Amino acid sequence: MARYRTAVGFVLLGAVWGTSFPAAKAGLEVLPPALLAAFRFDAVAVLVLGYAALGEGRWRPAGRDWLAVVAAGVCIIAAHHALLFAGQQYVTSAVAAVVVSAIPVITAGASSVALPGERLDAPTVVGLLLGLVGVAVVARPDTGSVDASALGVALVFGAAMAWAVGAVAIERVRTDLPTPALQGWAMVVGAPLLHVASLALGESQAVAWTPRAAVAMAYLVVVAGGAGYLLYFSLLDLLGSVEINLVNYLVPVFAALAGWAALGESLTAATVVGFAVVFAGFALVKRRALRAELRAWTAT
Repeated sequence: MARYRTAVGFVLLGAVWGTSFPAAKAGLEVLPPALLAAFRFDAVAVLVLGYAALGEGRWRPAGRDWLAVVAAGVCIIAAHHALLFAGQQYVTSAVAAVVVSAIPVITAGASSVALPGERLDAPTVVGLLLGLVGVAVVARPDTGSVDASALGVALVFGAAMAWAVGAVAIERVRTDLPTPALQGWAMVVGAPLLHVASLALGESQAVAWTPRAAVAMAYLVVVAGGAGYLLYFSLLDLLGSVEINLVNYLVPVFAALAGWAALGESLTAATVVGFAVVFAGFALVKRRALRAELRAWTAT
């Protein structure tokens, strides 16, 4: 029964985060990218940090914890989401989600270079290359389709790179600050940076809200932000970092379905093929951990 509940939670997390892609695209109809991200994390920071404060264990950063908080705030909250939302102006929800699904592959490659003791053997190199090939397939130039915009894919890929850099930086610091507290404080750091970026980019600060954009923002904050992060934290404790990473490959499925149902977005063959190639790269890079997880799953 516990395994069943965990599996249901895993699928639910994929659905919640997958549907956040079309929600963000709807919000971009009235909000510029950096300002949309800033407003989102102004609110989500309160929810996540409140959860951290009410939970067990410490929630206030101290000493080297701040290095991890700043790295997460700058790279994972500010840079990642500003680039992601900017890219989503030019590509469908499915394309953006597929490119973002390359994050575990990119992070593994960055870890092999930046962290001592990480091996970069031949299968891992092949896996990393497959991840890049998958993104290239998704970005295939097509002048007749804005869905395949190279600019949009480049921006979203930059978002994936920013996340990977932040993740490796956090791992180098090796803080023992609980994940909810780290994420919450990172949002406190990242949200003001997004506001500064919005002003620096000359984005209009006047928002003409529409009902659809208001609903989209509420969904991004309450469901994808608050409920999504809380579900992620609970699953992280149950599954561990390797297995929870697999949610990245469930997210594009829900992003594609929600984008089609809510926004009338199409799904191209290149997007499907690119997704399969990226997943194959992840499976190669994490082959040992996946085998261990599979043995643990079948043994219970």
